[in-house]
Amino acid sequence: MEKTKKKFQINNVSLLITVVLFILMFAFGSVKYDNFFSISTFLNLFNDNAYLMIAGIGVTFVLITGGIDISISSTIAFTGVFSAFLLQKGVPSFVVIAIVLLIGILIGSAQGALIHYFKMQPFIVTLAGQFLMRGLCVVISEASIPISDPFFNSMALGKVAIKLGNAKAASGKLYYYVFILFAVLLVSVYVLKFTKFGRSLYALGGNETSAELMGLNVARTKIGAYAISSFCAALGGVVFSFYTLAGYGLQNMGMELDALSSAVIGGTLLSGGVGTVVGTTIGAMIQGIIQTIVTYQNLNTWWTKVTIAALLCFFIVIQRIIAIRAEKMKGKEEA
Repeated sequence: MEKTKKKFQINNVSLLITVVLFILMFAFGSVKYDNFFSISTFLNLFNDNAYLMIAGIGVTFVLITGGIDISISSTIAFTGVFSAFLLQKGVPSFVVIAIVLLIGILIGSAQGALIHYFKMQPFIVTLAGQFLMRGLCVVISEASIPISDPFFNSMALGKVAIKLGNAKAASGKLYYYVFILFAVLLVSVYVLKFTKFGRSLYALGGNETSAELMGLNVARTKIGAYAISSFCAALGGVVFSFYTLAGYGLQNMGMELDALSSAVIGGTLLSGGVGTVVGTTIGAMIQGIIQTIVTYQNLNTWWTKVTIAALLCFFIVIQRIIAIRAEKMKGKEEA
């Protein structure tokens, strides 16, 4: 029991630091800037970053296995461009969404199969996927394609008013597409915590050889992780289309690094075996707070990237300390 407790503490220290950092940054903004401390500011973290959170949740599945997926930003861009193209041709919106989500699953499954069966490096395979999807965007259209579909418009403009009191700071709004994020988050938490597939992901990230010896279906687990990552990227692309009402091939250049940063800041170890989608969501919220503070301070937007880079280095160091402590504890247990 004591060993399990210690392991639990080690595995969750990064998540705890993330939560504390989020609270401190929100408190800092609330003290320093007028109108920062409000329900609206908090809810806008979801309104403005829902697509990033969905993509980050998907890539967390891959990171838990010890892999990486850098094709997600291109998948998001392709989803937006292809959706806008099909809608322009008169294809019904629900058919369009089903098609792009299916493409996302197929692309992710293909990448996972190449990585597993041909023993290829995940970085190289997903880099090829990145080039493929970004290239297809330009093949479809070099210009931005506007979206005027009624369903997409209703998702873009529809919102739920939230009021917790009579004060101005106690009211805000959530757009309809944010509830897609909440659904993805709840399902992901359930899958990782309460299903055999979720336990297999952590076992695979801990030690692939041991996972095979335990009788786990490594191929299905690994391919499933990449399929989920690509599916979430495609779904994030749909949500981003709601957000922008346009499809453009050069959208979200480098956004895969934001998603990976969200996961790492949220406590997911790059070496695999440890991570939570809740942590990834909070990591994306921290990036949103940094961007909000930069806007309030009227600084160059690149300061957001500088700050995130510093946080990323900090959390990688924390992760290394956690790994060293875990190795020491394992050595003591074996002794």
